[in-house]
Amino acid sequence: MHLQLAAVLALALSVASSGAQTPAPATAPAQNPSPNAKPAPPPNLIQQVRAVINQENLPGADAVAAAYRKEKGITPEYLEAFSWLGRGALAQKEYDKAEQYALDAYDLCVAALETREMDDEPRLPIAIGAAIEVRAQVQAARGNRSEAVYFLRREADTYQGTSIIPRINKNINLLSLEGAPAFEVASSETLGGPSATLASLKGKPVVLFLWAHWCPDCKVMSPILDEMRQKYADTGLTILSPTQRYGYVAGRKPAPPDQELAYIKDIRQQFYPWMADQTVPVSGELFTRYGVSTTPTLVFVNRDGTVKLYHPGQMTREQIEPVIKTLVSPAGSH
Repeated sequence: MHLQLAAVLALALSVASSGAQTPAPATAPAQNPSPNAKPAPPPNLIQQVRAVINQENLPGADAVAAAYRKEKGITPEYLEAFSWLGRGALAQKEYDKAEQYALDAYDLCVAALETREMDDEPRLPIAIGAAIEVRAQVQAARGNRSEAVYFLRREADTYQGTSIIPRINKNINLLSLEGAPAFEVASSETLGGPSATLASLKGKPVVLFLWAHWCPDCKVMSPILDEMRQKYADTGLTILSPTQRYGYVAGRKPAPPDQELAYIKDIRQQFYPWMADQTVPVSGELFTRYGVSTTPTLVFVNRDGTVKLYHPGQMTREQIEPVIKTLVSPAGSH
């Protein structure tokens, strides 16, 4: 299977299964409850729907969502929960069902946008972003890659300036970035000295590690990348690690730009000491272009500057090293 189509389907599978919570049996006794302990809040609709999807029971998940809609109507919580039905069907490769769920979710979201702005709250953007993503991935899975990219670019034009653009760009990149020139990473703002350009690194294999200061998966990857950096240093392997601001620091406490930049430096020192001698580009525009709605996002760049693999999400050592071996080999120049 083509590397990027495989990545698309793998991403769909991981997204559909991740985070689902399996309810504890109703008869399970509490273990040494604290007299001051508060009961756990009941799962919200989204958690309920995802849990049933995780059991590969799409009709059951549909029924849970439908019961909520009958009682409470079409709320942002319902829209996000309903969008999971399309993702669940896609993960199970039930493409007709996935497409229909996505079309229905999209129409409901567009109707909601008649009375509100996209980013008035977070759930509707998640829902419409998922609907767009599933529609494109279904087209790609059916072999209509160019049509999927055209559809995504049209949606990007429609929703320019909203929070769903990185997610749309992620899906465009999954389907079209492999084999194309990597986007430039140089930034006017950096941690360290002047930002390196990809043009200046032509002839070297490059890994772009796009990370966030709040991201636990990014921290998990840090020692793996350090190991790869040292192991393949004599091949010219270069790791560039762009990041961006998010408007907050620890505990999502809002912070002005200078304070957040100082916090990013602290996180780099604590969790990414191997970056200490690197220049780290800081650019929201770069993250938008690379579609970093998933952190980390990794981009493997051949010696000739073209993309070998675009991978949203964490990678294990077993996943990343074979790609790097291909990248650093003489044959990895294209």
